[in-house]
Amino acid sequence: MASLKSRLDHSITPIALRSYLAEFISTFLFVFASVGAAMSSRKMIADSALPDPSSLTVIAMANAFALSAAVYISASVSGGHVNPAVTFGMAVGGHITIPMAMFYWMAQMLASVMACLLLKTTTVGQQIPVHAIPSEMTGFGAAVLEGVMTFGLVYTVYASADPRRGAMGANIGPLAIGFIAGANVLASGPFTGGSMNPACSFGASLIGGSFKNQAVYWVGPLIGAAVAGIVYDNVVFPFQSPDSLRGISDDGVGV
Repeated sequence: MASLKSRLDHSITPIALRSYLAEFISTFLFVFASVGAAMSSRKMIADSALPDPSSLTVIAMANAFALSAAVYISASVSGGHVNPAVTFGMAVGGHITIPMAMFYWMAQMLASVMACLLLKTTTVGQQIPVHAIPSEMTGFGAAVLEGVMTFGLVYTVYASADPRRGAMGANIGPLAIGFIAGANVLASGPFTGGSMNPACSFGASLIGGSFKNQAVYWVGPLIGAAVAGIVYDNVVFPFQSPDSLRGISDDGVGV
């Protein structure tokens, strides 16, 4: 097992720094498209007395398309996490070192804040939509819902990155990840907003000016991600090989 000093050294190598930049860019593009789609949908139906169900479909499609693209463009560099919950799930499974996971989180959070700030600045007068739960729901119920959805997302990430699936898994992985994210938004949009991404929720809340029920979008996804990593790697598809074959490169970056 690598020493703590070795892991810290790996977190500041040129390869690691490129990984952080890749995570920043991909997360920025995803949050920009996801939050931007929600803003556009809200503006187009602003004068309508009733909510338009088609807006949920539009937002779900935007999430699916944007996440697939974001994962694809960064997968070969950083693993294409685009989400602190995915990074946490990968860290629990031992696919990325803890120091690198912390830097991933910083890059993802900063990217989300910058994307929301750009949207707020350029769309003058438009409010950044914040993830929220309806009054009839409890925080516990919303956290469970977010946890279940994030479990599905991270489980799909694990499956798509599994080297035992060969080239086909790597090729269709980003699409599968986008599909499960879009489906989850359709399933939970009216209840929690279908976040599954603490960075996206944090950035929108910070720029939108409301942190109400923010814990829902951290506790649920992080627990769901951890359970997904444990179940996939240790129960359903346990590895029988050393760490060098488990997607951990010499620089501590999950493959």
